Amino acid sequence: MINADEIAGILKQQIQSARTQMREDEVGTVIEVGDSIARVYSLTSVELGELVQFPKGVFGIAFNLEEDNVGVVVMGSDVHIREGDTVRRTGRIVSVPVGDAVVGRVLDPLGQPLDDKGPVATTRTRPIETQAPSVVQRQPVSQPLQTGIKAIDGLVPIGKGQRELIIGDRQTGKTALAIDAIINQKGKNVICIYVAIGQKTSTVAQLYKILTDAGAMDFTTIVAANAADPASLRYIAPYAGCAMGQEFMYQGKDVLIVYDDLSKHAQAYREISLVLRRPPGREAYPGDIFYLHSRLLERAAKLSEELGAGSMTALPLIETQQGDVSAYIPTNLISITDGQIYLETSLFYSGVRPAIDVGLSVSRVGGAAQTKAMKAVAGQLRLELSQYRDLAAFSKLSSDLDKATQAQLSRGEKITETLKQPQFEPLELDREVIQIYVAVRDFLADVPTERIREFQRQFYEFLQTAYPDIPKTIVERKELPDELRANLDKAVGEFKQRFAQAPAA
Repeated sequence: MINADEIAGILKQQIQSARTQMREDEVGTVIEVGDSIARVYSLTSVELGELVQFPKGVFGIAFNLEEDNVGVVVMGSDVHIREGDTVRRTGRIVSVPVGDAVVGRVLDPLGQPLDDKGPVATTRTRPIETQAPSVVQRQPVSQPLQTGIKAIDGLVPIGKGQRELIIGDRQTGKTALAIDAIINQKGKNVICIYVAIGQKTSTVAQLYKILTDAGAMDFTTIVAANAADPASLRYIAPYAGCAMGQEFMYQGKDVLIVYDDLSKHAQAYREISLVLRRPPGREAYPGDIFYLHSRLLERAAKLSEELGAGSMTALPLIETQQGDVSAYIPTNLISITDGQIYLETSLFYSGVRPAIDVGLSVSRVGGAAQTKAMKAVAGQLRLELSQYRDLAAFSKLSSDLDKATQAQLSRGEKITETLKQPQFEPLELDREVIQIYVAVRDFLADVPTERIREFQRQFYEFLQTAYPDIPKTIVERKELPDELRANLDKAVGEFKQRFAQAPAA
């Protein structure tokens, strides 16, 4: 028998316990799509920079808020997007995974793995666009970030929290400098992030192998937006890498981030802007191109003690055409950064590598970012090299030179030879200081130029066996006191006698 009262009671109980979940979605319609750009109608409340979702899991960023439509940059391929497709607001902006899980990985700008090591095991995310630390949240740059490159650590020192531009024509060693700086952070508790923008996939793979072989991938993340990727991914790549770095910075850690390179980043933004029909300005770049890079590079900082004293040091790279540093994007970046390392093509092809032009390279932080030991030996270095370059250019016009001029030219030549350094072989502080000290104090006057590298290498080996306290003291105290200089002078005198008798290697 069916009991109607019992059924009615059950129905009433279910009605009372029912919870209605209503969600209001604002949706729009695709009215035009092409070149990784979609125009969407009726998303009237969407915010600038907000993430919107297309069918089949494709996302885009609201870029242009126009009167009757929204210009959306598609994050990925637009082949599956059709006119009439529904677009939904998400209410959030682009975020990337952050934390220890991203270290040692190769990721795309959305945080998706490219290295076949499985998904990134973290639940923490950070928006790619955030406000840069304010003036009161920072402190002055005072701690050196050793790159292991004698010419940089001696002439244009980089401090933790600084932004130092690496600028030069293509194929002059810009990337090699940045990779050396990353390799040299091994054992120094610095997390490195390398952002590859618009490079060939094979180049990124080669770079990954170099860092892995050097043991640097243990503390490095590679964020790669390759040449074949859409302009939208190349545009957000440096912001994604910066967000990953900021997570560590706010944890009180030191970060080194390399943007390779921002000329391709500017070109990607120009491509997006022109397709969206934004008004072109100088060299067809949109009017806010300066803001594009300033809001990125201003996020590099040395934080105050109250915020944990973490730091993020930025090494942006920029490519010049025929050495023209007065072009639009290079001048923008020179004005944003705290100095630049200029690589000269003629120096590179004459065998001076790294091909750093001493006259045009500068660090606006200066000696504040140098150890006392390096400051003591590098004081004369810039002056000596500048005088040598001027004198060398002048001496080409004259065949008859007095002995003082010949001696100065010889000295400058030997200092230049000392600063040469093989690729991917950064040096520790003690070796840098000792090599520059020997060159600046003119101990190489009677050493043939072609044997200088051999002399420097063998002299350091001699010190480690005969005078081990000298390199040890430099590493521990980071100073060059008078008694240490006296011992160093004595060691050079002893070694020179042995070196003069030994045959050339």
